[in-house]
Amino acid sequence: MRIHYHILTLLLLPLLFFGNMAFAQIEDTVNDRLQEFQQFASPKEKFDFFFASPYRYTENSAYDWLETTNVYLNSAQRTNDTLAVRLYKVIQSQLYNDLGDYDKSVATVKDLHDEIENLDVETKRMTLNILDNNYGKLQLYDKQIEIRKQKREAGFTENITFYDIYANIGLNREAMNRYIMEVKPTIADNESFKLAKFYNQVGDFLRKDNSARTAINEYKKAMGYLEVFINDTAQQKTEQELIESDLLKAEIEGNIGKCHVMLKEFGEGVPLLESSITELKDFMESDKKEELVKNSLYLAEAYLNLEEYSKAKAHLDVDIDDTSIDYEMKKNRLLATYNDRTENFANATRYYKRNQRLRDSLQENESSILKQQLVAIVANEEIENSQRMIEEQKSANEQIRSEIQAKDERINLVFISLVFTLLGFAGLVYAYLKSIKNQRLIAQQKHIIENSLIEKDSLLKEIHHRVKNNLQMVSSLLSLQTKNTRSKAAIEALEEGKSRVKAMALIHQKLYQNDDLSVIEMQGYIESLINSVQSVYKKGGHNISITIDAEGTELDIDRAIPFGLILNELVSNSFKYAFPESDENGKIYIHLRKNGDQGYFEYTDNGVGLPDDTDERANSSMGIRLMNRLVNQLQSKLNIDKTNEGVRFWFNFN
Repeated sequence: MRIHYHILTLLLLPLLFFGNMAFAQIEDTVNDRLQEFQQFASPKEKFDFFFASPYRYTENSAYDWLETTNVYLNSAQRTNDTLAVRLYKVIQSQLYNDLGDYDKSVATVKDLHDEIENLDVETKRMTLNILDNNYGKLQLYDKQIEIRKQKREAGFTENITFYDIYANIGLNREAMNRYIMEVKPTIADNESFKLAKFYNQVGDFLRKDNSARTAINEYKKAMGYLEVFINDTAQQKTEQELIESDLLKAEIEGNIGKCHVMLKEFGEGVPLLESSITELKDFMESDKKEELVKNSLYLAEAYLNLEEYSKAKAHLDVDIDDTSIDYEMKKNRLLATYNDRTENFANATRYYKRNQRLRDSLQENESSILKQQLVAIVANEEIENSQRMIEEQKSANEQIRSEIQAKDERINLVFISLVFTLLGFAGLVYAYLKSIKNQRLIAQQKHIIENSLIEKDSLLKEIHHRVKNNLQMVSSLLSLQTKNTRSKAAIEALEEGKSRVKAMALIHQKLYQNDDLSVIEMQGYIESLINSVQSVYKKGGHNISITIDAEGTELDIDRAIPFGLILNELVSNSFKYAFPESDENGKIYIHLRKNGDQGYFEYTDNGVGLPDDTDERANSSMGIRLMNRLVNQLQSKLNIDKTNEGVRFWFNFN
């Protein structure tokens, strides 16, 4: 037996040696992407290689790629190489997208989109694809739909369907039906890899619709087609296809594992999720990171229910940055459960409270707003179709009228008078009926437009309401930070920041409470702002006599926000510094007027006034520098009068 063992070992050694060499060659091929990218001479070659690379971040991270691309972009800008600048900007935008910085990705490629007609075909294609992906990630589905219309008009037929938008707003069944109708007919029976991706996507729609048992059947179909593709030795596979097949297998295993956890079949879900996580850790792109986060959280949930708490905690340490808030809430819920089970009740309470704050910050009607975006877009398309039908009907009517007139000319002269009489009567009846029909069409169009305007007005109010709530959440976070800070200077700075955030939040509150969303009535706003400042400075300012002279003055939001911040600084300074001994006889006077294009603002108090070295301290004073910048935004200059009792600030504005 020992002799046979040595013979077997000698036979296997060459296989292991050459197998390791082959694996090392494949690994080198994958890992040297950035170095190979740098070796290309022209920007176009770099561009084509970048987007053709199946997997770019094995050896070098997206940050390494971004640093290298920035060097090439700066060089192209210095030499005014317009073509190279465009190509590197598209690469830069894709890198920001891969890093999850979608706003920056949009900003980087936005100027290229503005001159889209001047771009070559491939640059135009990648620009539209990047914007499409970014707007989807940012939930700007109306803009995403516009980009897909542009792609269709440009002749780019890939990814111009709308089923994924329905899925993003929670209409998973509708998304699945559209996906099956649009995609299934395009896949041939022998295209195993495409069929595997198709059934994996159908399973995703069912799983998100809480139909986990049915979803498992679709995922098993996907795995079957994938195994057919992998085991088909007759088909030559590229490096990219091999990588994508391994990735798809890991995703399908993870999806089946998630379904088992949803069905409380934790023992069956654990090995599938473990295997999927092991494979996905080799893929560092942002969308694969999100899949890794999902699998880790579901695996942690399974281990918690199996009472294997140490394993659960290990998977709860997964980094959830750049993922949906839903996963953050799921992680907090699981951490609370873990601490509950391990009798660390203080930590459990902390995670429960954190989830409560996240829930409070979300609008209950967030999904309905997304649906309204889609409804508004569909309504606009219906209006355009109705107008086109009216024009076609008019054209058809004109053609019929011409034919009638041609026939009338051939009628016997004997019947001319009778025919003319009948035609006149028919014309009157036709005109009358046409008038009634047009009036009905106009009334219908008017009704549709009015409803659309009402919906858009409601959407704007919801947006202002949401912005106000987000600013209030920022204010709450500053309050929490204040409680955890011991430095008096830091506390004061946080309180000032909190007061400024509240001033801006009041603007959006007044906007969504007004019938007119374009302007803000300043008298009521100033009163609310002063009440807000008094609530911050609880020990001062309550005995000061405050006179507000802004009745009837209305400002748009571009002017109201700087005014609110300026007034916040002035009132805060008066409460803190103007009356150090007693505010019994304190007075504040606020005057704001706007007549046509000319406006005037004045603020005075009868306090101790400004110190003598105010001018020297202006450059180091946060408040005065902030007010000067805000007044500059209003295209004016801040004037300070220190000669009388107290202090007086004033300026004119347009």
